[in-house]
Amino acid sequence: MSEIVLINVTGEDRPGITAALTAILARYQVPILDIGQSTIHNALALGLMVELPRSGTDCGVFKELLFSAHTLGLDIRFTPIAADDYEGWVRDQGQPRHILTLVGREIEAEHIARVSAVVAERGLNVDRIARLTGRISRRERLPAALASVELSVRGAVTDLTELHGALLALGRVLDVDISVQEDDIFRRNRRLVCFDMDSTLIQTEVIDELAAAAGVGAEVAAITEAAMRGELDFKESFRRRMALLKGLDESVLAGIAERLPITEGADRLIATLKRLGYKVAILSGGFTYFAEHLQRRFGIDYVHANRLEFRDGTLTGEVSGEIVDGARKAELLREIAAREGIRLEQVIAVGDGANDLPMLAIAGLGIAFHAKPIVTEQARHAIATVGLDAILYLLGMRDRDVEALS
Repeated sequence: MSEIVLINVTGEDRPGITAALTAILARYQVPILDIGQSTIHNALALGLMVELPRSGTDCGVFKELLFSAHTLGLDIRFTPIAADDYEGWVRDQGQPRHILTLVGREIEAEHIARVSAVVAERGLNVDRIARLTGRISRRERLPAALASVELSVRGAVTDLTELHGALLALGRVLDVDISVQEDDIFRRNRRLVCFDMDSTLIQTEVIDELAAAAGVGAEVAAITEAAMRGELDFKESFRRRMALLKGLDESVLAGIAERLPITEGADRLIATLKRLGYKVAILSGGFTYFAEHLQRRFGIDYVHANRLEFRDGTLTGEVSGEIVDGARKAELLREIAAREGIRLEQVIAVGDGANDLPMLAIAGLGIAFHAKPIVTEQARHAIATVGLDAILYLLGMRDRDVEALS
């Protein structure tokens, strides 16, 4: 016969604690059934689930552990675990798991409390919480600082869409982004990221910049907004806008390309993913002239956009080749994934407009970025409060991991 005991150790952290305590267990040949440790500001919490044989040796183990803990200035507690309770705990390991990621400028107690309440209301249990971002100084405040916390949640989610909606609504109230993902192998093994360009990688709609230079800004902006809201067919709206640009001098494009406002976090995100071997693509309803400018800057692997047509140094008001609309973006994403030997579950897609919805829907991680309401509501994940590098935290990366790659 044997007895299962949970050992809890708390106190000031220092090197050698785990080694000292497990060495005692090793001398008595005590199996460790589970182990977990966390440290916050040098405060240690160590837990060991062990199985003690009922042979009279358990008293010696307890004495040695108590003496060692006292010597190290630690508190130690022993809790017997009933056999049925232990077996129930073992069975729980087969329960589904989800990861909730909070990202914002700051994560406050209210954020954790409200998210935890949403989880608890659905019969789910938070079994691990980890901070992904680095420690934040309270003396030197960085204007673009990020804070991210990851919660591991155990239990069956009966309606993932409903949970996503509840967290999305809560995020709007709290001004924080909250994502929920299944904790599966694909979450930790993405290999391709496909970006929309306008209002995603860059903080403008290039066609609006061209329209302003051509003196038709208001007319084109109105059509653009209607298309991004899903009120107009993209191809038809695109042809209407292009027709208004007829006659614009080609020399205007170079100046616009040099002034493109890059979205916050784009440099950090793409540099990190490239170092990790990710393939990066731009799939845009914008123009190759500007996408290729970004390709040179970031080292983008694939660019698919609309190619402007010129005659005698001016725009003809048309594009050559097939117009890249929402359906074409999804088709291109599939083609690139197949070419790279990557499953769709390993693909990240990021966009802001209605024409991005088809590719967001088929990607393993589809993210609406500072998107129109229709896109945010239909996408499975959304970032609305911070920059593109928040995606690193959705992938489970920590700041120290990113810094180690720099």
